[in-house]
Amino acid sequence: MPDREQPRERRSTRDARELPDAPEDAEEAQESEAARRRRRAQFLRELHEAKQLRDRVQPRRARAARMRQQMRMRTFRW
Repeated sequence: MPDREQPRERRSTRDARELPDAPEDAEEAQESEAARRRRRAQFLRELHEAKQLRDRVQPRRARAARMRQQMRMRTFRW
């Protein structure tokens, strides 16, 4: 019967996640928005760095990707 207890636990955690975490104060909302923007900027910096590293490590693949991009741009109609 422990199988029956596990869905109840999952249901309770899901219900807790579904509750909105609405900040009560406008300042808290702005801080969380600023934090989200900082995390996003950090993620984009790391992503760009990873792409540059991949291009350096795999020059043939990078060249092929550049060529494909050039072909896409040539055949794109405005």
